[in-house]
Amino acid sequence: MNGILMEGWLASASLGLVALAGCGDLGSFEETLVTDNYEATAMTTYTWQAEYRPQGVTQDRPRESRIETFGSSYRVNINGQPVAEDFGSADEQGLWWPDLPPRPTVDDLEARLKRREAFSAPEISKSVQYTLTFDQGGEQVTVRTEYGVYREAVRGHQAGRPLQLTFGREEAYVRQAEMQ
Repeated sequence: MNGILMEGWLASASLGLVALAGCGDLGSFEETLVTDNYEATAMTTYTWQAEYRPQGVTQDRPRESRIETFGSSYRVNINGQPVAEDFGSADEQGLWWPDLPPRPTVDDLEARLKRREAFSAPEISKSVQYTLTFDQGGEQVTVRTEYGVYREAVRGHQAGRPLQLTFGREEAYVRQAEMQ
């Protein structure tokens, strides 16, 4: 996804800070933040990939192969809902997925062949990037997170409840969210 576009969506929320505290645990210091305004984002992506390997190389020699990526499509989910409302339903994890990008043609696949190589049939790869946006000291901050934190933030947003966020190393990652 275009980073400027993502930042525009994330910047659209008005977010507020409630409290910031540190808690000791056997000499370590964890930063926590309680916030009543936050935005949980999951960007789901489909990408076509094909494996290229020298002819005559077997599966037991994977280092000699390479992966080429082709078309991608993405869908942004904010607080458990898709940004665009023009398609089906969420999957079993509550994530909305985009339509599949166009499958690469044989011409596309052959265009990336190197000398004495063969390619595998293209396969679709699924990936998800999770972030949480909140206000910290008057500044809007977006940090990476994982599925469990994303889901807790979605549940908290739906219930209208604040979250206590626990950060990982150097506040670059939210490792836990607890509804208050």
